[in-house]
Amino acid sequence: MLVPLSPAVLSNIAGYMSIATWIVVYSPQIWENYQLQSGEGLSVTFIVLWLLGDITNLVGGVMAKLLPTMIILAVYYTVCDLILLFQVYYYRRKPSSSAQAIGQHINPLDESTPLLPEPKQPKPLLPPKFEYPIMLLFVLLSGLGAWYITDQDTISIPEKPEPSIELEWKSQLLGWMSAVLYLGSRIPQIVHNYKTRCAGLSLAMFFFAISGNITYVLSIFFTSMNAKYILANLPWLAGSGLTVFLDLFVLAQFAIFSLQDRRKEKPFTSDEDVEEEEEA
Repeated sequence: MLVPLSPAVLSNIAGYMSIATWIVVYSPQIWENYQLQSGEGLSVTFIVLWLLGDITNLVGGVMAKLLPTMIILAVYYTVCDLILLFQVYYYRRKPSSSAQAIGQHINPLDESTPLLPEPKQPKPLLPPKFEYPIMLLFVLLSGLGAWYITDQDTISIPEKPEPSIELEWKSQLLGWMSAVLYLGSRIPQIVHNYKTRCAGLSLAMFFFAISGNITYVLSIFFTSMNAKYILANLPWLAGSGLTVFLDLFVLAQFAIFSLQDRRKEKPFTSDEDVEEEEEA
């Protein structure tokens, strides 16, 4: 049966896709910490600010009567933040060889610093250029399937009227606080990445975070483009939308450090190779 893609249907689809991505977003990092027996790839300030952002986001969302998906996810985020925080402190009390390699990998470009063995990373099933798109597609299709199963009874119902809009200063204040905390949390992690060169940090976590934020923003826009409705949701739109750009910066760090490492490992076989490398 073909479903008419009305704004309400598109909003629900985007909302379920956002839920699907955010349900799995923490899993790669939690699993990587467990595999490495280390939490050195994460900035503690990053986790704490993210946790505070999730808490204020939860309280503000309840007060503003936002989408139920946002409220449910905020509770789940808080639990996952606490798990990550526990892992960091637990593994730092019992550092493994991998944790020491990450923690002491401060400036690998400084020749005065002894080179340390890189932490053993779980070998991916597929190359990253295939693995992450396939993982994302699977998660998004899972969200689509969840929507199709749970919202079948509402497909044939006529369009709902515009959602009620309430601008209440307390919920707006909490919403903006959460947005600032989300944005601020990325800064210490970005700085931390320059010390660890992203060792011990899960690329998939940021990959899914970007997808979850984009689909969440779309779910709000599809619900209503009424100016007052957008204004009421502006703190959450800003928190999700602007965070995407900082997460893209983290992905760029992964790419740059990986490229530098490959160039560093590439042996020079002749004087011509040396000259070509210097010209580049």
